[in-house]
Amino acid sequence: MFRHTFFKLMISASMVLAAGSAFAENRLALVIGQSAYRSVPALPNPANDAKAVTQMLTDSGFEVSTAADLSQNEMRQQVSAFAEKVVAKGADTVALVFYAGHGLQIDGENYLVPVDVDPKREADIPLQAVRLNDILNTLTSVPSKMRILMLDACRNNPFPDLSKTSGGGLAIVDAKIGAPGTFLSFSTSPGAVAEDGSGANSPYTSALLSAGKESGIPIEETFKRVRLAVNKATDGRQTPWDSSSLTEDFRFLGPAVAGPKLAATKKTVAEWTRDLKGKPVEAANELIVADGTDEAYEAFAGLYAQTPLGVLARDWLNRHVRMVAWNNAVIINTAAGYRGFLAKFPDSDLTATARKLEERLRNRPDIAAVVAGASAAPQSVALTCPCNIQPAPQPQLKKVETPKNADPAPPKRVARKPPRRLQEPDDEVVVYRRPPPVYEPGPPVGIGIGIGIGGGHYGGGNYGGGGRGRGGY
Repeated sequence: MFRHTFFKLMISASMVLAAGSAFAENRLALVIGQSAYRSVPALPNPANDAKAVTQMLTDSGFEVSTAADLSQNEMRQQVSAFAEKVVAKGADTVALVFYAGHGLQIDGENYLVPVDVDPKREADIPLQAVRLNDILNTLTSVPSKMRILMLDACRNNPFPDLSKTSGGGLAIVDAKIGAPGTFLSFSTSPGAVAEDGSGANSPYTSALLSAGKESGIPIEETFKRVRLAVNKATDGRQTPWDSSSLTEDFRFLGPAVAGPKLAATKKTVAEWTRDLKGKPVEAANELIVADGTDEAYEAFAGLYAQTPLGVLARDWLNRHVRMVAWNNAVIINTAAGYRGFLAKFPDSDLTATARKLEERLRNRPDIAAVVAGASAAPQSVALTCPCNIQPAPQPQLKKVETPKNADPAPPKRVARKPPRRLQEPDDEVVVYRRPPPVYEPGPPVGIGIGIGIGGGHYGGGNYGGGGRGRGGY
């Protein structure tokens, strides 16, 4: 009995030592589960999801902070406290955030919903919710090795009245245009709604718990398996989506592989059509879901157009193309950009939002045109300031060559008229006036006018030393 117990302890100790060597970097996680909403029906699964993911991450070497049913202020405080922990651990830290609860998009921005939210109109959401970009900006503002965000957030919309003016699901967040070293995973594709599930956990969390416990696979492969499992569990109705700018390898269990990450090769529609042709529809569907590219879905939707999975693939593709165009319009954020989106997609769940933003920005000056004009050739700028008046160019003196060894000619005297004498009857006064000083003409003096154009927060901002504009309207 004693020998058996001692043997088990030795095995446990060896596993702990192996785990310690596998997790050379610091690992910190913040897990949030939002179930007890006050003004809308409660969600049964997020609390269970948060508890189960906390255990999975702990087993993966993470130091986990778990919080549940947070108000807006509490959510912000938790994120701020988590960022402080990352700073304390140092730059060699993997920072992970898992969120389960409601999420929605307003005007192309994604918001995570606190339990105390009670919006009466769409404009209340930005005031009462927590912007996803604020969380991302907080995490990228502190030194860390990489950032991982997993959002089981696109649950059924709890605000049906708002869905008439705001788009469904969440908007795209492209990690590739943000800070390197970021991995984002959404429980469903952009613009779609996720299911809460009928079991103890949501379909997304259930798949994550299974794939995250597999040892020795990189994070990209982990979430490829999550996509497949969720797609199969929901009969194709829900497909998770991810975006990555990671430059190093990461694995939940097992040591990471050193060296830079290699870019994945991308196949054309013709190549996918060739590879899928003749395969059973279920097998072909697994291949394209694991790949997740537009080219794979285009080939599958063309080959299996008459099947239920083919119809769902076409819906996925059309929605994804629309959400990419919407993301581009939001990034550009001009009236012309929103008009272009409406021209391509006149009847979608984003039509009302695009029209609203186009009207709001219609009379705003085109910043790009102003910047282009400022960088062009100098132009006359009419200001109501006398300092703008340019002085007339002064004549330039011509240099006269003097022969070598010649005596310089003496300066010529300038004949001046004698001063005029003023005579009085009884006295005579002679007045001498000195001639005015003669200045040598120099180079013309120009008066410069500097024009500063304040850029937005997005893309660097403060172009030309101007003001502090906001990236959005």
